[in-house]
Amino acid sequence: MVQKGEIEENEIDISVEDFCKRLNLEVLHKGSRKFMHISTFNVNRPGLQFAGYYQHFSSERIQVIGEMETTYLKTLDDARRMRAVEELFRHDFPCLVISTVLDPAEELMICAEKYDRVVLRSPLRSTMLMNELSIFLNELLAPTETIHGVLMDLYGVGVLMIGKSSVGKSETALELIQRNHRLVADDAVSIKRVSDRLIGTSPSIIRYFMEVRGIGIIDVRQMYGAGAVKLTKVIDIVVKLETWDEEKEYDRLGNVQEYYTILDTQLPLYTIPVKPGRNLAAILEVAARNHRLKDMGYDTLTELDSRIRNAKPDER
Repeated sequence: MVQKGEIEENEIDISVEDFCKRLNLEVLHKGSRKFMHISTFNVNRPGLQFAGYYQHFSSERIQVIGEMETTYLKTLDDARRMRAVEELFRHDFPCLVISTVLDPAEELMICAEKYDRVVLRSPLRSTMLMNELSIFLNELLAPTETIHGVLMDLYGVGVLMIGKSSVGKSETALELIQRNHRLVADDAVSIKRVSDRLIGTSPSIIRYFMEVRGIGIIDVRQMYGAGAVKLTKVIDIVVKLETWDEEKEYDRLGNVQEYYTILDTQLPLYTIPVKPGRNLAAILEVAARNHRLKDMGYDTLTELDSRIRNAKPDER
């Protein structure tokens, strides 16, 4: 079981092959490197560096060369161009990406081989490439936490079920799948914070698998089809399932909102008591529908209060 609190470092080693595949990049020089170490989502265009200014230069950033840098290099004579390029390639940056399918200067390829640097090329223009890199790197380096739970997509609402082992999370998820809702993750939910949103998915090794006590492991996608699963989902609410405690006072009006914190982000929390005879799947559907209504500006308790205030004495 994966326990809450396993937070990963926001640095990563990614293979050159995967990096190119995700961003549709062509490899011009790979050298001996199979992996690149990425530690920042910031990207650098080394125009100032080609001009000889290296104060505040961040070599840990991915370097991007576009038409402007390429045109500047062409204005230099052969000796100055080689010095400018070689000075940059002495620094150990993750990779250099050339935009707009430009032909690289001969000196770039000479220095790439000499210093064993990764050089790639993109069909996108510089602005679009920088945007794509920024989005990808923000997602890649996003703070991540893996927790024990089940993540479902109910009517477009991301519902994260948590609770003690054997309380009924997987069985409830199975009933929801049979009601045409979609499973994202069972048992372990990997969560990333991207742009103040929490995005959940399943670890690849157990993706779309579900444990049903008494039966064993089932493959939800193979059993129910591709429409019963989803790769990722933004988490909107958290539902905590717990064994019914007769001495505990549960919320009956919905006038007190609790919150659950993941990666310093607060999500609405609903505690659902579990006991024989309760239809948990139906209750979770109601929770999802109610959340969508609130997002649209409709609050049931406010409506009820308004009716009470405006009711005639004999209607109360």
